[in-house]
Amino acid sequence: MELCPSLCDGTVHGTHAPDAAFHKCRDNKIRERCMTRRIDYPHVAPGVLQAMGGLQRYTQESGLEHSLLELVKLRASQINGCAYCLDMHSKDARADGETEQRIYVLSAWREAPFYTARERAALEWAEAITLISNGGISDELYATVREQFSEKELVDLTMAVITINGWNRLAIGLGSDVGSYQPRARGATREHAGASAR
Repeated sequence: MELCPSLCDGTVHGTHAPDAAFHKCRDNKIRERCMTRRIDYPHVAPGVLQAMGGLQRYTQESGLEHSLLELVKLRASQINGCAYCLDMHSKDARADGETEQRIYVLSAWREAPFYTARERAALEWAEAITLISNGGISDELYATVREQFSEKELVDLTMAVITINGWNRLAIGLGSDVGSYQPRARGATREHAGASAR
């Protein structure tokens, strides 16, 4: 059993890896080149996958709602343009019962009535952490988010945002196979979902 080089979640299942550079490709020849892995990083530096997988496991086991975590992963991946992670987390969210409507409208969540106050706070925090160079985190935003999240939950949420940003950057930099990800079976943990696929 080995960790999957999907970059996006450190799961154990079939081999594939993400490709956010895909969205920049303009024609089929360039697109074909963009959809291949540039570096076989799991073999070149297996410790990287283990370290990222550890972060992923921590956030998944943190106690934060899985539906909220999937929304945060999708939103950060939208901002970063990570096609592989968008494909993965939209599939996982749907497999976990998320509605198509909420997935489709996520990039305009501020204008939509179907996100809870807690989800809105998490999405705003995810955007601010992902775009940290745009001015940092205001005291006002921190206070708003703290109304919805305990200190530990906010640390865990921040780690979830850091983790997906890390996966996005690995995916964009190292190339991937967009569309190859298959969601885990309902009720299965990420670590067990793909073990039988090998």
